[in-house]
Amino acid sequence: MKLPIDTLRDLHTPFYCYDLSLLRHTLKVINDEIEGYPFVVHYALKANANPVILGEIVKAGFGTDLVSGNEVLAALDAGFIASKMAYAGVGKTDWEIEAGIDNDIYCFNVESVPEMEVINEIAARKGRTAGIAIRVNPNIDAHTHRYITTGTTDNKFGIDIPVLDEVVEKAVNLPNIHLRGLHFHIGSQITTLEPYKMLCEKINELVEHFEKMGVKFEMIDVGGGLGVDYENPEENPIAPFHDFFDVFKQGLKLHEGQKVHFELGRSIVGQCGSLISKVVFVKENSVKKFVILDAGMTDLIRPALYSAHHKIVNLTSQESDMETYDVVGPICESSDVFSTDERLPLTHRGDLIAILTAGAYGESMASRYNMRDLPQSKFIKG
Repeated sequence: MKLPIDTLRDLHTPFYCYDLSLLRHTLKVINDEIEGYPFVVHYALKANANPVILGEIVKAGFGTDLVSGNEVLAALDAGFIASKMAYAGVGKTDWEIEAGIDNDIYCFNVESVPEMEVINEIAARKGRTAGIAIRVNPNIDAHTHRYITTGTTDNKFGIDIPVLDEVVEKAVNLPNIHLRGLHFHIGSQITTLEPYKMLCEKINELVEHFEKMGVKFEMIDVGGGLGVDYENPEENPIAPFHDFFDVFKQGLKLHEGQKVHFELGRSIVGQCGSLISKVVFVKENSVKKFVILDAGMTDLIRPALYSAHHKIVNLTSQESDMETYDVVGPICESSDVFSTDERLPLTHRGDLIAILTAGAYGESMASRYNMRDLPQSKFIKG
């Protein structure tokens, strides 16, 4: 992303800067890859719910992957259609289930038998039928950070395969439930295709098994989790969508009329956003040099929460000499560190710093800890 430095200099920091042209190009690449295939892409709203971002994704014709009642309402307000909404999450409350049923969303991704029973009860009370997909825990390790691994038996998500037969049978027989298919999601920031290949094999086994039992699924939801390049975002601004979708084109044995649903979030919006901050102080002690920013973990929590690294760029330094710094924020927590031993040009108070690949799980996870203001957002539209 090419940032307009002269314009950014005069803006109050910290703020998120979004390149809408890169977002539009990303959306076009995805649509080109799925054209002619029975594929439906849902945008994972949790990645970034900025209304301007959502407006661009609506125009691309995507559905939505939702994890709260307020996300359902936000998606409707943004213009997404209910017939392309999938609602996941292990702890849906009654009002959230009602919001989905009242708006006739496509399906709830059901994560437990008690949840399925409650959905059936609420739908019956309203004289409605609720579409569901059963979320399966396939016990596949996606080899990502343990906080964002979701497809193993250690995780709280989904229903284990050994009890799947009885759960499917129950779903088929509940009077106010329409079983649409099976749902899977094995993790996030997945950077190797092997887990997806393993997932295809597991899905094929399960679909064949249930067809022999007389149960046919209209759709299979394979989740998302495709990773982005945090270390070299300028060289790889687009996630490897071709290879990702090709795994499912080649690996899934689809039956007539069956569709494949995807839930992509980070790979859609991650690279289009940067967190822009200014250097408040440069501090030195006996062993370290610190670049202290006016942005902190309240603005971008991923480094503190996941030990994640984002590429950091000094946008305004004219120095040719390089120095090693710890880049930190102002929050009263020792975890408020963006990077340790970061190589940057000699940096001074007032320099403008960009933390790249912050379009996903940046603004959406921001907080007001220390009574700080939430970061604002700016947009590059050209």
